[in-house]
Amino acid sequence: MNLLLVEAHELLAPDHACVRGERVRHLQQVLGLQAGDSVRAGLVGGRIGQARLLRVDAAQAELCLDLTQPPPPLLPLTLLLALPRPKMLRRILQMSAGLGVARLVLMQTYRVEKSYWSSPWLSEAAIHRELLLGLAQARATSLPEVVLARRFRPFVEDELPLSLQGAQGWVAHPGGAAAPACPRDLSGRVVLAVGPEGGFIPFEVELLRAQGLGDIDLGPRIQRVEWVLPSLIARLF
Repeated sequence: MNLLLVEAHELLAPDHACVRGERVRHLQQVLGLQAGDSVRAGLVGGRIGQARLLRVDAAQAELCLDLTQPPPPLLPLTLLLALPRPKMLRRILQMSAGLGVARLVLMQTYRVEKSYWSSPWLSEAAIHRELLLGLAQARATSLPEVVLARRFRPFVEDELPLSLQGAQGWVAHPGGAAAPACPRDLSGRVVLAVGPEGGFIPFEVELLRAQGLGDIDLGPRIQRVEWVLPSLIARLF
């Protein structure tokens, strides 16, 4: 935990908060802090600074907040991602929040097992928890928006055009015919589509292209989604 995150409902006053749970254990057992000590902290959706421990016990920690610094800005990125298997989903959520993705759309595609949608990790509370872990690691406070798109074609045809207004769109698909290399250091909004481990099927690629997404290539090696995402985002921005 590189940043102690405080949520709005935990505020007792603008500069006073009380946190509970795993964060308290981390403060005491991992960081070895006690009343009077300070720790780097941030308000979810707000500023970053310092928190001084007023009181701490096994159940809760009372904090005095001095949050004066703006958080790292979100990237102007909408990430369209085929829903990963549940085991990987937690890492992807943390990674997306930590990298600063502004909007994450988890999509059904042909090669996504429909059973993945019944995973408890897709509950609102579970998603929120993993996003917070990613923010705490990255010392950031801005949550990405997470959208669940359970039907691929209606999303691509009806909703994607709105996201693409004024944005550049790209689809990362292994084996694309003469796909150009991934662009670098883009400015402005970007929509990036990344398929499942086996890639999009041809119909899905053509549907995305029809909406204006161009092909990009990362080379001849086929990588896991969790390896591809940071590589793509680092190049694009």
